[in-house]
Amino acid sequence: MKKISLAIVGTGIIGEKIINQLQHHEQVEIIALFDQNNERLLEIANTYQLFAASSYEEVLQLKPDWVYIGTPPITHASLSLQAIAEGLNVLCEKPLAHDVEDSEHMVKAATKSGALNAMHFPLMYSPTVRHFMKLIEKKTIGEPIRIELQAYFTDWPRAWQQNSWIASREQGGFIREVFPHFLQLMYRMFGRLTIRQHQTIFPDDETLAETSVMALGETVTNIPFLLNGLAGIGQQEDLSLIVYGTEGVLKLCNWSELSMAQKNSPFEILTSFDPVPSIIDECILALSHQEAMLVHFEEGLEVQRLINQLLHN
Repeated sequence: MKKISLAIVGTGIIGEKIINQLQHHEQVEIIALFDQNNERLLEIANTYQLFAASSYEEVLQLKPDWVYIGTPPITHASLSLQAIAEGLNVLCEKPLAHDVEDSEHMVKAATKSGALNAMHFPLMYSPTVRHFMKLIEKKTIGEPIRIELQAYFTDWPRAWQQNSWIASREQGGFIREVFPHFLQLMYRMFGRLTIRQHQTIFPDDETLAETSVMALGETVTNIPFLLNGLAGIGQQEDLSLIVYGTEGVLKLCNWSELSMAQKNSPFEILTSFDPVPSIIDECILALSHQEAMLVHFEEGLEVQRLINQLLHN
């Protein structure tokens, strides 16, 4: 069986997670790594016995089937546009780019070139989340009447998440790093989202990311939603996406715990979900011109517009 080739650009925490996921994938070969941080690049290359490219241009010359871009958001557009110009397929980390303008350039370039494009939204490839989506589609909880996203962080950035940009107002913050996962999921389930009003609070230090956000909006079918995020508080991290329905409530907690309550009954944790293909499996399907569940740049642009709105009062 012929393997597909993948290049990893960005060897930070998420890039290393991708490497770990692919180390034993029978249909994938990682042919190159690249990172501007040469010390980190060599550390990861030596740890996993992979080739460290000397430049991004060298990566592109290798003509991988997919280029995974897991670098800081401000670089997503330039790196993606270079790869697309070489006729390469791009799998980009979220958010799509640093702002709406860059995101629009990425969408236009990908559309014009015909190159395959996708975004790394792991929730879409979680069996738990796929089951969550199925229950909504089957109207197991009746008609949805409200959606709430609650995101509480003891500290931002978290202890495991330290790097040079994650705490910055320019590129970091939980609105850019955490909210896109859930906004994309909401968009996929309920269609285009519109934020009607919001308040975002920033520290006095203009270099630091937001500490609080509250927003009210509605889906294309007029289901109201609430976004509530807060960092720097006296409790452990707690993330939940809740859909209230006429016949029950679904709650996705901390990425992977799904529970459901129905009328006059307490919440029950749901388990035993059917397996689903990984994002790499879907990328392989797309290469062979088969139907694949991918989050394309156009969808990332929809999320980017919401993120930009939340970051500007």
